[in-house]
Amino acid sequence: MSFYTCLIVMLGGALGTLARHTVSVLTAPYSRAIPWGTILAINTVGSFIIAFFGTLTLADGRFAASENMRLFVMVGLCGGYTTFSSFSLQTLELMRGGAWGRAMLTVALSVILCVGAASVGHLVASYLNPNQPVQVAQLDAEEEA
Repeated sequence: MSFYTCLIVMLGGALGTLARHTVSVLTAPYSRAIPWGTILAINTVGSFIIAFFGTLTLADGRFAASENMRLFVMVGLCGGYTTFSSFSLQTLELMRGGAWGRAMLTVALSVILCVGAASVGHLVASYLNPNQPVQVAQLDAEEEA
């Protein structure tokens, strides 16, 4: 991995983190009982984006993107934007506060909506990328996002 690639991933991560913070602030009024901002606006949207972009920009796809561009978006931007650690902490806080039902609802909604969003993103991009192999990630590093 080159220094330039590291810079590309870091820049994507910084922008993703800033976007995540902005969305968290904007959705805070709606996220009192259940962390809706994290579930819907961050993790679900991020899951859609990573699968959509990953499928649409494959090397032999309709909108092929360079390895650095894919790492910028999939590892940097999406990695900085999506927030599994925040989801875990928010769920733990619900459990510690005795809100086990809301905690389990948060877990179920997060898994169902995020995997669903990734599936929809992949399907939409596959439709836009006809006659291409059914894959999203090309590199191990892209799967780590």
